[in-house]
Amino acid sequence: MSLNRVSRGRFLVLCAALLAAPPAFAALKPGPAAPLIAQMVARILETDHYDHHPLDAATSKDLLNNYLQMYDYNRMFFEKKDIEEFKARYGDTLAQRIKEGDVEPAFVIFNRFLDRLQERRELVDRLADSTMDFTTDETMALDRHEAPWPDGKREVDELWRKRVKYETLQEMLSKTKPAEIAKTIKTRYEGLLRSYQEYDSSDILQNYLTALTRTFDPHSDYMAAPEMENFNISMRLSLVGIGAVLRSEDGYAKIVSLVPGGPAARDKRLKPNDRIEAIAQGDGPWMEAVGMKLDRLVQMIRGKKGTVVRLRVLPADALDPSTKVVISLTRDEIKLTDQEAKAEIISMPEAAGKKLKVGVVDLPSFYADMKSVVDPKSTTRDVAALVSYMEKQGIDGLIIDLRNNGGGSLSESVALCGLFIPEGGPVVQIKDARGLIKELRTEDSMIYSGPLLVLTSRASASASEIFTAAMQDYGRAAVVGNKSTFGKGTVQSIIELGQYLPAELRSMRPGAVKLTIQKFYRVSGGSTQHRGVIPDIQLPSLEDYMDIAESALHHPMPYDEVKPAKYRRLNFVTRAEFKALAALSARRVDESQEFQWLREDIKRFKKQKDEKTISLNEAQRLAEKKADDAREAERKKARAARKPDGLSFAEITLEQIESGKPPVTSTSTVALQADDAQEAGAADYRRAPPPPDFVLDEAADIVADMVARGDGTASRASTAGRKLAP
Repeated sequence: MSLNRVSRGRFLVLCAALLAAPPAFAALKPGPAAPLIAQMVARILETDHYDHHPLDAATSKDLLNNYLQMYDYNRMFFEKKDIEEFKARYGDTLAQRIKEGDVEPAFVIFNRFLDRLQERRELVDRLADSTMDFTTDETMALDRHEAPWPDGKREVDELWRKRVKYETLQEMLSKTKPAEIAKTIKTRYEGLLRSYQEYDSSDILQNYLTALTRTFDPHSDYMAAPEMENFNISMRLSLVGIGAVLRSEDGYAKIVSLVPGGPAARDKRLKPNDRIEAIAQGDGPWMEAVGMKLDRLVQMIRGKKGTVVRLRVLPADALDPSTKVVISLTRDEIKLTDQEAKAEIISMPEAAGKKLKVGVVDLPSFYADMKSVVDPKSTTRDVAALVSYMEKQGIDGLIIDLRNNGGGSLSESVALCGLFIPEGGPVVQIKDARGLIKELRTEDSMIYSGPLLVLTSRASASASEIFTAAMQDYGRAAVVGNKSTFGKGTVQSIIELGQYLPAELRSMRPGAVKLTIQKFYRVSGGSTQHRGVIPDIQLPSLEDYMDIAESALHHPMPYDEVKPAKYRRLNFVTRAEFKALAALSARRVDESQEFQWLREDIKRFKKQKDEKTISLNEAQRLAEKKADDAREAERKKARAARKPDGLSFAEITLEQIESGKPPVTSTSTVALQADDAQEAGAADYRRAPPPPDFVLDEAADIVADMVARGDGTASRASTAGRKLAP
């Protein structure tokens, strides 16, 4: 980056002011380093971001909207007159003010928010003690982020009357003791106010400059020094915690991803896009997490190995948007071995008593140990070992399961492609902010030439999208999954601001900028950004109707195209064959009880999403809950009554291969899960079987169709060992 465009005179004056400033500064006012930090962030954005977008009037409008959403996403605290005042006072000038080092608007807006929050807390105290009627047909909008700002005291009072009534009903349905309900609600807002009162000038500056960076794209951020430290800690494998990556969004701590092998990933209840509402240590009292500083929340989640942390979570996939669940997790050290690729062989009955074997590689991330010189960990090496072992066991086809793979090492994603396409083929094109494009090519020798299927979901992102896109562009594999993958096709770089300061000022710890600097493109020319990878065969999924992909984020960078790379399509599976496979799959999906239930869930979810409101009638809510419980009980009963499907599963790990031990075999995934429960010390009682992984089962059936039809191999397998000409 070049800072020479910043006025040298202004820069020197700011430096002199920093040297003369006292080490401490008053709360809720800009700190002495804030003007210079703001100028550096503004200049970096204009010169180094991929889009080279100027900080102009349009940026100012987006900045104000982003900043207001950080504190009041649902438009419950600020009033219409506040917003009109901010617009009249600052208009289109916020971006220019930042370029000049003026961040005072951030503090004016935050202080007004604190005033409004104090007023709302006092209102909640009065309303929580009032008499409420839960027999009326009132409803309340849960999502108000596009609603008008409340105009005056009357609208504010009515808005909060319904809000407190809703929260009271929620506590009643959760069987909170009647005498404790009002106290619980009051404590919630006392905690919310206290959390924001703990903000210092660094927190306010971080939010304001992050609101600025996110006018460019949702993955660019400003990180103050404490947040930078948390980012560095999250990169270390020795971290003790629950293994969740968090992001502050709209006042909530939102789950971005789960570390494979961590306590949260093993538990399987916490999922990306869930929001944390409250936290407790062991059996201790709840602390409201809404509005809590992210670094403080992260510190509370971390802790001593073996201790328990409880999270009250708003699940992203709940059919009822008012659902809250409590998840207890035992902190543990997150080890690299827990993140390794694993495999299983599914043996499927065929005609004449034969067994068809489908290998499955479960790849949770594209990992690589860059620091180890002796035998470093490698995704590609591990997958090669698993596939080679399964080939010796006589598999007829292979599935690469990327449904929970949020990305990782780009080099490993490229290298993994080399196991399935001939050496030397281009895999991905990368375009930088200057418009220069480079290609990354495979170097490893192709080891598997049989039928291949890549299984994806909306959670498949970044590096996993690069692998999936390459397999699809080459016609090497059938891609099966949701309507598209996540759609993150950008690359970020961390730019530490301290490197641009004189040595005597670096103790000010100015933090860093995470900046989008490159974009990924498929060899066929299209970007994976925004659009993701669209499968060849789409399966029904609730995720398709949830706002959880790149396109649902604020200011996502658009899809675009570059010139296709020179590559030769292999056509292991042709487009005509995809149509036949899709027709066979659709017939099975229509006949599947699990997919029928899923479609029922999708229908209810869409209805609730379209209505945008929730009932405040106790009898209606109890009836809805009773219907939900009855439906779930009926499904468990139906699963328990099913006849065995004749499938058997052999679990394979790298440790098992190295030790020479035979794989652990079971006749069903349900039995394997039951064994896990017994090992965990579960009570000995008759359990309803858990929901099967019917998506994986259908993927295996599609592979069986490929084998039966001769798709994915035949003479095409003769390409193994050959190099692709550039």
